Amino acid sequence: MADNYDVIVIGGGPGGYVAAIRAAQQGFSVACIEKRTHRGKPALGGTCLNVGCIPSKALLDSSWKFYEAKEYLGEHGIKLNQNQPKLDLQQMHKRKDEIVAQLTGGVEQLFKANKVTWLQGAGRLQAGKKVEFAPGEGDKQTLQAKYVILASGSEPIQLPVAELHEDVVVTSTGALEFESVPKRLGVIGAGIIGLELGSVWARLGAEVTVLEAVDTMLPMVDRTVAKETQKHLKNQGLDIRLGARVTGTEVKQKKATVSFSDKNGDHQETFDRLIVAVGRAPCTDHLVSGDAGITLDERGFIDVDSQCRTEVPGVYAIGDIVRGPALAHKAIEEGSMVAEVIGGEHTQLNYETIPSVIYTHPEVAWIGKTEEEAKAAGDAYKTGMVAFATNGRALAAGDSGGLVKFVADENTDRILGMHVVGPQASELVQQGVIAMEFGGTMEDLQLMVFSHPSLSETVHEAALAADQKAIHAVNRPRRKK
Repeated sequence: MADNYDVIVIGGGPGGYVAAIRAAQQGFSVACIEKRTHRGKPALGGTCLNVGCIPSKALLDSSWKFYEAKEYLGEHGIKLNQNQPKLDLQQMHKRKDEIVAQLTGGVEQLFKANKVTWLQGAGRLQAGKKVEFAPGEGDKQTLQAKYVILASGSEPIQLPVAELHEDVVVTSTGALEFESVPKRLGVIGAGIIGLELGSVWARLGAEVTVLEAVDTMLPMVDRTVAKETQKHLKNQGLDIRLGARVTGTEVKQKKATVSFSDKNGDHQETFDRLIVAVGRAPCTDHLVSGDAGITLDERGFIDVDSQCRTEVPGVYAIGDIVRGPALAHKAIEEGSMVAEVIGGEHTQLNYETIPSVIYTHPEVAWIGKTEEEAKAAGDAYKTGMVAFATNGRALAAGDSGGLVKFVADENTDRILGMHVVGPQASELVQQGVIAMEFGGTMEDLQLMVFSHPSLSETVHEAALAADQKAIHAVNRPRRKK
């Protein structure tokens, strides 16, 4: 193993492995340090590929197919024996694990193809762009780099009032491994992770209660979309209790009793399993030595500029350990940007056009300003909105819940935000991303031709609705200024 590299990346998650590959494509000698093991084997891909984005989406898709077969196939004239599908949870987990193995193994092959050296173990930045490498076995070594990219990712936040306990009180990681469907499942946190995991197990038969401390459903989401989302999740069996602050948890006889308070007083609920999903914290403990010159804020984040430079020349930080949303696709683009900056290219990530998605059913996706944010900022704005219930493709698919909404500048017609709850929201919102990236207007979308029948027609209709031009939906009166 060499002890001198052009670029050393600490962290092999989405941001780290992309940074490593892109830097190698620039002609640099690159090493990527990653300590993660999965199922007892060294694994690249970080949280996302191993215990986050990918396995959770595999379970979301599988559980939705089970739920759909049980609840909706009859409407399509498809009859099942005894009218009920049979759940094979072990096979569902097996499929999930095979997908994870395929993707993490794929990253390893990409490293080999691009001549990236994978160092399995822990890395720590020291002064002078030296990196202490502690392998899983053997003595620590000191490596030297011209450039260092810190990409150590994040981990679930733990609550003192809900300490983890074997397989009873778990984080999102443990929630992906339940060997049986819990009869009663509690979820602390009604954010993206809590709603997705709660949805998985509710579809498979669990009675799910979600406890959320704040009294607003998805406060970062447009209010119209948030209310529509809450309605659909309630109809699917999720009992979402807002303003419910957890004050304590006790585990007895493999069950968790949760104490919480709300506007009606103090309460207790007992669950077979409890998921703690209250956000994620940056993994920066032991990432940098005291003499490295890197300052962490009170929450453990590293300060960077718009191109992810730290205060130390030649040292960059990306992904969940820096400002901005903890999203894999943000980390990926930051990793690519940093590698290209190091290579002398002129590149910049537009932080105003990063979409967010909740992979429930219906999906929720958004980009840019909500109507509430535009109003609070004093913007002169207009909105256009259309329901999927007016869309022929959605009706034909039996998936017509939800809506598409635009927020646009009243004076310039520029798109300020796009918000979707409905089928394929994660795909549809990309049309708003592209439009906003190119400074698009409502008129630009209005003049485009959308295929028929398609879900994308809702994008067209919502754009038309912003100027009371919708054809297949009743135009709403223009908002009073």
